[in-house]
Amino acid sequence: MKIKFFLVLIIILTTAGGYLTAQESYDLNKCIVTGIENNYSILIASNKETVSNNNATWGYAGLLPSVDLSGRYGGTVNSTFQDLSADGENNSKGIHNKNAISNMSVEWTLFNGFSARTTLKKLNELKAVGELNTRMSIENLIANIASEYYYYIQQKQLYNNLKFAVDLSRERVRIDEERYLLGAGSKLQLLQSKVYLNSDSSRLARQNEVLRESEIRLNQLMAVDDLNQSPIIVDSILSIRSDLQYDNLINLVMNDNTSLLIARKNRIISDYDYKIIKARTYPYVSASSGYNYSFNKYEASTISSQQTRGMSYNINVGMNLFDGYNRRREKNNAILEAENASLNYMQVEQEVIGDLLTLYSGYTNNLRLLELEEQNLATASENLDIAFERYMLGNLSGLELREVQKSLLDAEERRLLVQYQVKSAEISLLLISGQIMDYL
Repeated sequence: MKIKFFLVLIIILTTAGGYLTAQESYDLNKCIVTGIENNYSILIASNKETVSNNNATWGYAGLLPSVDLSGRYGGTVNSTFQDLSADGENNSKGIHNKNAISNMSVEWTLFNGFSARTTLKKLNELKAVGELNTRMSIENLIANIASEYYYYIQQKQLYNNLKFAVDLSRERVRIDEERYLLGAGSKLQLLQSKVYLNSDSSRLARQNEVLRESEIRLNQLMAVDDLNQSPIIVDSILSIRSDLQYDNLINLVMNDNTSLLIARKNRIISDYDYKIIKARTYPYVSASSGYNYSFNKYEASTISSQQTRGMSYNINVGMNLFDGYNRRREKNNAILEAENASLNYMQVEQEVIGDLLTLYSGYTNNLRLLELEEQNLATASENLDIAFERYMLGNLSGLELREVQKSLLDAEERRLLVQYQVKSAEISLLLISGQIMDYL
């Protein structure tokens, strides 16, 4: 009766606690959407993308004219004292002369060796790189959230298995207590059962800590306001995809891998940098025009005021003949940078293909191991049922029962480990092939 009373009390307190601290339910899609909306790395990448978009304009590339408007108003206040060569003097005090000037000018580079148009193309490529960098940040975040999400599910399953082991050990203690009280069992066997129960309870407590750490990491990835919250994960099993094929993945990698796409863009940008430097060998043509207006007012002069207005224009043609070999140096450096960009692309391509081969090998191997571990788990589970029945009948020792129980727990741990390794390889394969958005 006391045990039942305490169980009911615990249920009531747990339920009340649930009402006081409302927990929010999350599936993988909700975790990912929340992370994309809040995660700081995504916000930073998005701001950098916006900067790249703002820079990809005709004006920043130098294709539009520059128009300036200026104005000035001022004057002088002078006093003059003159001694004339003949007798007498000529004095003037506080002569206030005023002047106002306004000017509007237009300057436009008409031709600079196609540098401006090449710069605009480069800015558009940088804009695309900004978008790809944001995409890469989102993809990495999705992969991290998915990995942590399924890690939590794996650890939750392991927690449930340990909880089952505790329940089994507790039942064994109950049986040994009854045997001891009836004189059919030894105190040594009862004490040993309690040792096993304490050992299983300790493992369960440590596993609860592992779960809590996973919850905090998931909250950090989602960047929620309350990192202390305990989200309710609605999924309880690891869904495994076994249909990923290498031939399809390699094609997706070559076309959609974000790192490769960025490396290709950097190679194009390096070519544009060379063309921009090369454009300086061409002559340049620029035009300028302006409209001027000035007004002067004199207090002591034969002219009381004067206004001047007019327009000016210029066509400038020039060509740099010698700049201390700097242009040649910059061209040589630009050629080397373009070569480095090509080498970097080949390096990224090799690394990505190597990662794909490694991941796919682990993926297929773990799929085969998973089948074996599931068979082992079924056998170990059936073996425990038989062993426990024999133990209740007194036909099996406590040590033998413990070994059977440990075999089942080990089989389940190995299955969960291999299952998570398959899932991790799946997430990595989708990430490297540019298909991680499938989780959305």
